[in-house]
Amino acid sequence: MGGVPAWADLENRKKSKRTASDSDEDDDLLCRTGNFISYSESLPRGILKLRTCLPANQERFADGRLVTVQFHPSAQVVMTAGHDRSVSLFQVDGIRNPRIQSIYLEGFPIHKACFSVDGEQVIATGAHHKMFFVYDMMSGNIIPIQKVRGVEERFIRNFEVSPDGSLMLLTGTSGYLHLLSMKTKELISTMKINGRCTACAFTSDSSKIYSYSKEGEVFIWDVRSRKCLHKFEDEGSLEGKCIAISKNDQYVACGSASGVVNLYTTDVCLKESHPKPVKAIMNLVTSATCVTFNPTTEILAVASCETDEAVKLVHIPSYTVFSNFPVFRRKQIYLAQSMDFSPRSGFFSVANNKGKALLFRYVLT
Repeated sequence: MGGVPAWADLENRKKSKRTASDSDEDDDLLCRTGNFISYSESLPRGILKLRTCLPANQERFADGRLVTVQFHPSAQVVMTAGHDRSVSLFQVDGIRNPRIQSIYLEGFPIHKACFSVDGEQVIATGAHHKMFFVYDMMSGNIIPIQKVRGVEERFIRNFEVSPDGSLMLLTGTSGYLHLLSMKTKELISTMKINGRCTACAFTSDSSKIYSYSKEGEVFIWDVRSRKCLHKFEDEGSLEGKCIAISKNDQYVACGSASGVVNLYTTDVCLKESHPKPVKAIMNLVTSATCVTFNPTTEILAVASCETDEAVKLVHIPSYTVFSNFPVFRRKQIYLAQSMDFSPRSGFFSVANNKGKALLFRYVLT
């Protein structure tokens, strides 16, 4: 019948796909973690080659404190939000960073804003409100969520979105954790820890939640059964402040009011009640208020919002601080409020109290 049709010839299809998507495969490789970066051959310790770019929100600085900076999960876009009641989106090119759009939430100073995992929505909570807003970027609609039935909280401020995009976790008062459906924004279940919860984090597969209490204890929850699997004490912590889990689920970082950030391996945390940290990072002299890992688990960023220039970048797995950041004796960062790495770790941004989202670019040698 004239030979095998092109669509049925698997060998030819594989060849054409291979030539057409060589760059895609390279990109896929760069996105992966785990064994590819276990010895951190691509990122040497000591000096981090960062170039200072124009602020990400150069075309529209916030009026007052900027509380959130976050890179879009798939597009080359960064989002900022602040006490000036606005959420702004900028295209990140490291040169001009043109503004895409801004929305204004009247009478609603923003406490935290976050992209949904598919990047189609922005969720924003207020500083003194029990309601929150969902901005649908595809339709342009701003949807107010006036009240979540079953959630009896005076304020809704801190929240996390699960990496699989299905859940939203609200941190309530008196140790309550409210698990919501991301799709319907309705309550699924409520969990409770001893004491008051100050921070939470999902594992990358969304199967577990680590909740950090003000008393310095970490509770590990199974998302499916909503049962507490394990509890451990953060060594030397008098008051828990922030927590982060690396994208490859290898490390947990716990920041306390003393300024110490303890770095643990997750397998030890799941077994022991008093685990020993692989490294206690003592470079901050005031409360550790923000910790975040880069997507390849090669850098841990730690910061305090109580002292100027209190941002440190820690090299993993040598657990040493990069000595050239921030630049010595040059005021640039001021009080760090929020930090984020771009999805491929090419950019690093710090939101400060002056309304700027400072932008740094990693320079390849």
